[in-house]
Amino acid sequence: MKATLERIRQEALAALQASSSEADIEQLRIRYLGRKGDLTNLVRSLRDVPPAERPTLGASLNEIKDEVERHIETALADVRAAARAREVASEHIDVTIPGRHPIPGRLHPLTQTFEQIIDIFVALGFSVAHGPDIEDDYHNFTALNVPADHPARDMQDTFFVTDERLLRTHTSPVQIRVMEGQQPPVRIIAPGAAYRRDNDTTHSPMFHQVEGFMVDRHITFGDLKGVLTMALRGIFGAATRTRFRASFFPFTEPSAEIDVGCVLCDGCAPQCRMCKGTGWLEVLGSGLIDPNVLEAVGYDPEAVSGFAFGIGVERVAMLKHRINDIRLFYGNDLRFLRQF
Repeated sequence: MKATLERIRQEALAALQASSSEADIEQLRIRYLGRKGDLTNLVRSLRDVPPAERPTLGASLNEIKDEVERHIETALADVRAAARAREVASEHIDVTIPGRHPIPGRLHPLTQTFEQIIDIFVALGFSVAHGPDIEDDYHNFTALNVPADHPARDMQDTFFVTDERLLRTHTSPVQIRVMEGQQPPVRIIAPGAAYRRDNDTTHSPMFHQVEGFMVDRHITFGDLKGVLTMALRGIFGAATRTRFRASFFPFTEPSAEIDVGCVLCDGCAPQCRMCKGTGWLEVLGSGLIDPNVLEAVGYDPEAVSGFAFGIGVERVAMLKHRINDIRLFYGNDLRFLRQF
């Protein structure tokens, strides 16, 4: 058995010296020290050795086991140190190489326009309110003076969820919801998404509006003109020209559409592709709130009055940045978005 012990010792140490990976060393540990390893089997075979020889052989066997274990630990440490050295060498950073410039994120141009419009009206004393995107027929139409048989419903190609539920066609239902729960004076803007069956270069099935309204005693059309003129000059510049044209909306009377001077030619180019030579660009609709709308929310139209307006965010962004296709806002083309 002494010869066998020495042979195993020599083989184990030689094999450890030649091993180059943790996996190889683990296999050697199992081969010599595992449950069925060579040295473990020798320990079991001591029972067959004459009693007088067992102490000497047992001591020799333990010494060899300890020696092999020490060499295994040393070999593992060496292999791990070499692997770490290779890893450090591969991760070496050459600080003389020019760095990569990070590309910062940017706010979407519609978000920028949204925030500008909101900031302007908040500075004018308006509060911000929100409402559900899925509305009921009453708040989206009926309470806004658009009964079931009203021809104005044909102006809005609606996405219906059920017979009585729909994707709101404008953010004006927020006006009704606010007035139902709050008595005058009220000054609110309602930014958000709206939905209509429309899709071309200037219309999108989903678009964004900022609805706004003010209700108090003695509100006049002059208040509407003053507030919206200031707001439009804040959006398009202090020198912006404005004009009010008579129009029709079911929920306002009288109603007006508001134009601004052409942002491209300022009315000086008869062949202007943006204003078609008129010198004016339509930007929003407005008017004094119809008495029927005030009555629908429990207000007394003899005691209070108000005005309302709606601004298309995409429309404003397209005019400010001379964009001729609304679909560019939703195409996720970084070449387009990075310009803003």
